[in-house]
Amino acid sequence: MQLRRAAVLGGGPGGLYAARLLKLAYPACDVVVHEQGDPDTTFGFGVGLAAGTQRKLAAADPDTLRDLVAAGRRHDMTMRVGGRVARVRNDRLIGIARTELLAVLRQHAEKAGVRLEFGARRTADELDADIVLAADGVSSATRESGPFGGRIESGRGLYLWCGTDFALTDAVFAPVRTEHGVFVTHAYPYSGGRSTFLIETDEDTWRRAGFDSSTEATPVDASDEKSLRYLENVFAEQLRGRRLIGNRTRWLRFRTVRCDTWSAGRTVLLGDAAHTAHFSIGSGTKLAMEDAIGLVEALREEPDRAAAFARYETVRRPAVERLQELARRSRLWWESFPSRLHLPVERLMVAYMSRAGNVPLDRFAATSPDVVGAALEQFAGGPGPADPAAVTDWVLRHGTGRGGGNLVTIDEAPTDPWDGTGDAVVARARRAFDDGAEGFLFTGPPGRSALLTRLDLAERVRTEVGGPVVVEGPAALRDDLAAGLVSGRTDLVTLVNDPAGNPGRNS
Repeated sequence: MQLRRAAVLGGGPGGLYAARLLKLAYPACDVVVHEQGDPDTTFGFGVGLAAGTQRKLAAADPDTLRDLVAAGRRHDMTMRVGGRVARVRNDRLIGIARTELLAVLRQHAEKAGVRLEFGARRTADELDADIVLAADGVSSATRESGPFGGRIESGRGLYLWCGTDFALTDAVFAPVRTEHGVFVTHAYPYSGGRSTFLIETDEDTWRRAGFDSSTEATPVDASDEKSLRYLENVFAEQLRGRRLIGNRTRWLRFRTVRCDTWSAGRTVLLGDAAHTAHFSIGSGTKLAMEDAIGLVEALREEPDRAAAFARYETVRRPAVERLQELARRSRLWWESFPSRLHLPVERLMVAYMSRAGNVPLDRFAATSPDVVGAALEQFAGGPGPADPAAVTDWVLRHGTGRGGGNLVTIDEAPTDPWDGTGDAVVARARRAFDDGAEGFLFTGPPGRSALLTRLDLAERVRTEVGGPVVVEGPAALRDDLAAGLVSGRTDLVTLVNDPAGNPGRNS
């Protein structure tokens, strides 16, 4: 389609990148970015660009990617629990300061001929443009005032973004048990002298520490200094005695945004305005920049605006919804993280990598043989196979069976194993255990989503009530069952044939 004028609401990564790609695709088009904030003021610390996103940026705009990579910092990943460390190579992941990211994207947008206007709040209705790209963030005024059918779901756990003034060697996942409960940090370097420290906890711990009061007392443009000073002591080992730095830092609950439609008339939503995915697996920067690529491709290939917007959503929505589902499972795992601290760090790392069903055990074994090898020995009491391709079969040989004794069958399938329905299952299991049940058999629908949820529910009963616990699942999903065994989600598994031909892990 032809474009004369295009307006972008929001000067974040998605808006700036979309503006550049639009100008490159339509050199004669007048492309303007409207950002209500000041260009020298940004919030947040570092963001991550995964390998898959880098490949897509390389195909769409290699010049911009080159400068982003040069400004970023590669790192591996470690988990530290109880004095033990598990390390996973992940140096294709780049951490980059949000300030640097925006500076590079602004520079490349202006180089392409995009005009940037700062300091004024604009709305889609007042802009003279053929199309308006609303990249105005998770609190998008465009979405909230338009016919997009926006819905927001808040998580149970609480998190706090802060930083520190030195660069960690690796990304670090580290839980610390305090007098109030467990806090866990996800920290990673993003420049030569800076690291992001993201800290999570559950609501009970948050309240016991008095952070409900400090959050309420913290103005929206300030940082929660009470929390920062307390957490400096909690994570003194990881911080090496340094201070935590705030930047409008306060406790928040993650908000998952979904919309019935991403466009209306000449306006189309982009990035967090249209959808969000929990930070533990889905990056808002990743989704927004990939949205920009998909939108501009659709505009170039379709004859008119309506067809282009429809194509953009048709192509992007399945990928976004898949990532949102992975992110939902990851969020639930992190919100229940303290219940797993009894696991050796290597098995906990396997549990972390397989938490959303996105990393098969054999693939993880191929990239991190030391971690998986130790986890297999902890699981079965002896060394596992040298060939990563043989890991799943080996695990199932050691963990397939129905056990003995009086097993109570549980066939509930809640969407969230930690919600009220999950609470009721745990309560019934506890009563059955007190009445003489010797364990539990979890059965249910053969679909993959149902099996992953069944494994999570079984893990909760195994941890909170006792076992043995057996999970039944289709043979086609043997990879997920094997990962569940090594991760401590179940004691045994039973493979059944699925007459409906349930698809495997790539579904």
